[in-house]
Amino acid sequence: MAQVVATRLIHGSFAANPSSGSPQSRAEKLKPSFGFPAKVLVQSEKKSRRGAVHVTVPITVARSTSVEAEVIPVSPEDVHEAAEKNQYLQGIPQLGDTSVGMWSKPTVRRKTKIVCTIGPSTNTKEMIWKLAEAGMNVARLNMSHGDHASHQKVIDLVKEYNAQVKENVIAIMLDTKATIQVHWHITLSTGPEVRSGDLPQPITLTPGQEFTFTIRRGVGAADSVSVNYDDFVNDVEVGDMLLVDGGMMSFLVKSKTEDSVKCEVVDGGELKSRRHLNVRGKSATLPSITEKDWDDIKFGVDNKVDFYAVSFVKDAAVVHELKNYLKDAGADIHVIVKIESADSIPNLHSIITASDGAMVARGDLGAELPVEEVPLLQEEIILLCRSMGKAVIVATNMLESMIVHPTPTRAEVADIAIAVKEGADAVMLSGETAHGKFPLKAVKVMHTVSLRTEATIVGAETPPNLGQAFKNHHTSEMFAFHATMMSNTLGTSIIVFTRSGFMAVLLSHYRPSGTIFAFTNDKRIQQRFALYQGVCPIYIEFSADAEETFASSLALLQKQGMVKEGEQIALVQSGRQPIWRSQSTHNIQVRIV
Repeated sequence: MAQVVATRLIHGSFAANPSSGSPQSRAEKLKPSFGFPAKVLVQSEKKSRRGAVHVTVPITVARSTSVEAEVIPVSPEDVHEAAEKNQYLQGIPQLGDTSVGMWSKPTVRRKTKIVCTIGPSTNTKEMIWKLAEAGMNVARLNMSHGDHASHQKVIDLVKEYNAQVKENVIAIMLDTKATIQVHWHITLSTGPEVRSGDLPQPITLTPGQEFTFTIRRGVGAADSVSVNYDDFVNDVEVGDMLLVDGGMMSFLVKSKTEDSVKCEVVDGGELKSRRHLNVRGKSATLPSITEKDWDDIKFGVDNKVDFYAVSFVKDAAVVHELKNYLKDAGADIHVIVKIESADSIPNLHSIITASDGAMVARGDLGAELPVEEVPLLQEEIILLCRSMGKAVIVATNMLESMIVHPTPTRAEVADIAIAVKEGADAVMLSGETAHGKFPLKAVKVMHTVSLRTEATIVGAETPPNLGQAFKNHHTSEMFAFHATMMSNTLGTSIIVFTRSGFMAVLLSHYRPSGTIFAFTNDKRIQQRFALYQGVCPIYIEFSADAEETFASSLALLQKQGMVKEGEQIALVQSGRQPIWRSQSTHNIQVRIV
């Protein structure tokens, strides 16, 4: 996918240490260096080459090297007679009230994945099935809301869906608010989030009104509410601006007592239970891990979730500690760090290096930093994750208006398109699907906008230093690069067979123009693929005979309408764990279905 390279820099005030250098010097640290693709292209110009790659390409029909983008209609109702539409509009997906069950399989046609937060609006079997049909790839469980029993119900329903629907798969992401206490007894916070307490009913607040936040438990009245964080009073100073839900409401701190913070309402609105609180320009000095936090993490381990999304990561040591815990527990769960704190910006490189991916949590980021910096940070984080071979999710407020309205604002549509063009692996819905009035329509909008935007992107640009992100795997990188070149030039999709998932993920980061059909014999690996851009995960039992497996895979794709007879497709054998080959043998083929 086309990559927009950020040339503007993160504001100098983000740096925790003024001695860290000028914005230009910090930019040099983030700037990708020359990597594998550049080396391959330079070496290909030399007449004498050692260890050349032999590619079997039985092509009988010449293809143009210019691959035109194909716009896939979302539903039969979206296809109109040519006479009724001008050439530009033919086949563009529409946002009408099409029946969910009639849409095309989104996991095949759409490359950018969709993460949906499951809540009261969507936690039934019927709604989870409909969300999956509409385009959901990852089900997110927010541990700030609900209890283990309600989350267990959702996990069981998603697993039931995966067991019944063979041609699609949904991954499970547990969004934990845990803090991790590292072994040298320094507590590093990844949450918990500071939130207001429960209210018997929403409170409407108006500008100029007095309102109190207190650390006393169980308070919930028209003029005061509890806060779940005992050091809240110590962290807040008179004159601070307290933000609710990243700025949906704001309060000016006027005075403090031992257990309360008295404020004046600046921007009013409706205050509901368990709202997230920030102080503009500050990060809370949060406490060490609680018993509930560890219970949530253990809950995810017991249920074999696919991803942890960890909040407010400020240091790579937090990620290492959590991953060591998971390793000791024998849990194969990937860690996605949520970048939502000003303190995390100076440590972005080390944090993302330690993780398996990142989430751009723009709500809290915009509350702690000037809002005009958030789009630049989004671009920088996507670029950094792309160059390091890590998954990246863009989250928060993507279709916020659709919580209460059936159609999005045009600015929200543009926001999704920008994230897709910048190269995000996934875009995320929060309240829109958790408690919104139109969860299916929100997913449909995200699906159609992503699909339409992807149709305009031709000739994916690879981050220059991606080849350095996977050290000691240069042969695999070479094959991923050439398979991508083949896909882009010939207009083919790619089939890859993998036990570990490594090669499919690597291909995803190179962003070939065709779909990556990733066949694996491990259901956990299949589910994990649901997060990666362009990857269509398919479970299959590998035969001892390679040709037999190839034939059955092609037959399966053809049966499900994913490829057509006579179509060319690239087939890749490479990666960490050899299948039907010795360790040193790798292979790329182009076959005709």
